[in-house]
Amino acid sequence: MKIKCTKKATADKVVAKKATTVAAPKAAAKQTVTFTIHAEKGKDVYVAGEFNNWDPTAKKMAYKARKGIYEATLKLAAGTYQYKYVIDGTWCADPENAEAVANDQGTFNSVITVK
Repeated sequence: MKIKCTKKATADKVVAKKATTVAAPKAAAKQTVTFTIHAEKGKDVYVAGEFNNWDPTAKKMAYKARKGIYEATLKLAAGTYQYKYVIDGTWCADPENAEAVANDQGTFNSVITVK
């Protein structure tokens, strides 16, 4: 990421101010991340995690009949996020993701890193 600076004021143009102004860095580009999980058709399936304050109903996943999976796409900034799936009110770690960390509930949260 580059930070753009404006040119320093010269003494003959501005006497009282000789500071360099730094423009704010552009917001980090967000990446498209698709979450998928196999679950029976007709379930209420959501993805919850650090990216949505662990809200168990913030991001409903859509059932994709041809693939037999539930799917949700989010735009996430670069970083590492913990998440879980909520299936009919039951929280579960991602069975397809070996990256996980213990949580304060005595279970595990799945981990994804967005670059």
